[in-house]
Amino acid sequence: MPDLEWSTPDAQPAPLGAVDESSDPESVRLMLRAREGDMRAFESLVELHQGAVIGTVTRMLGNVDDAHDVAQQVFIRVWKSAPRYEPTAKFTTWLYTITRNLVFNEMRKRGRRKEVSLDEPMYDDQPRQIQHPLAPGADTISQQDELERALDAAIAALPEKQRMAVVLRRYEDTPYEDLCEILGMSLPAVKSLLFRARTELRKSLSAYLGEEVP
Repeated sequence: MPDLEWSTPDAQPAPLGAVDESSDPESVRLMLRAREGDMRAFESLVELHQGAVIGTVTRMLGNVDDAHDVAQQVFIRVWKSAPRYEPTAKFTTWLYTITRNLVFNEMRKRGRRKEVSLDEPMYDDQPRQIQHPLAPGADTISQQDELERALDAAIAALPEKQRMAVVLRRYEDTPYEDLCEILGMSLPAVKSLLFRARTELRKSLSAYLGEEVP
């Protein structure tokens, strides 16, 4: 079993769209090498996907420290599964299916959904950027931050499958077909799931009418 270390001590969630579909052939290539026991290929695979996995798990659990623990379990599971890996689907779909299983297990062990405080941002250790002179004013930025915190909290209150669908769709731009495989649902069922989730989010964010929601 590998002794996993993130590429940086404080690996952060990946920004929106950080891992695009062009990375998938490379991921498959690396995974096939890892299947043969190539540890360097596996480490490269971890570096390529750790940010997106940590980001997804953080948004599901609402806690960065817990997300790092679960993400490490995800990649340990990937390594253990390597000898049986077959590239019959996109690597990211396979990876997020493992992530889904471990996240849902963690949520069920807790016995309740993780509450996300409206008073604290989900990622309070992100570096702050210096405001450009032509950037929106402080009031606008404050409103945007408040909306993002409210959206995080609203997503955290969704049932687990709705939450996973929204997180993958909004933050990783996961195609509907991939969501079907990850969640083990038909396309109509996934679309219905997202419709219900978005309806709930709009209710929760009714104070921000006119603002875009997933």
